[in-house]
Amino acid sequence: MVLSAAYRSVVRAADVYVPNKLRPLWEHPAGPKTVFFWAPAFKWCLVIAGLGDVNRPAEKLSVGQAGALAATGLIWSRYSMVIKPKNYSLFSVNIFVAATGLFQLGKIFKYHREQRALKAAS
Repeated sequence: MVLSAAYRSVVRAADVYVPNKLRPLWEHPAGPKTVFFWAPAFKWCLVIAGLGDVNRPAEKLSVGQAGALAATGLIWSRYSMVIKPKNYSLFSVNIFVAATGLFQLGKIFKYHREQRALKAAS
């Protein structure tokens, strides 16, 4: 309750400084005045973490983690297009979350296929 009251105070104070050109974004149902803006903004940290794993060796990647990222990215991408109002920032971040998860899964499966081929050749 205290944090939400503090946030509302900050929004009211900032409201007078928002230029008319940015007013439609500011007043949008999924704009900066709402959690529908801030949740996707902070979710970009998952994308950054996924990109940080791009150079990690495949044997150190987790199928469960990559699968969870891919699945949640795909599910929430779909959800962001069926809710009212459509939340394009949520959609874009979840497409990237899904892409990083799918990339890691592809890397893991390629590594396992190569290991099986090496084992069969020896």
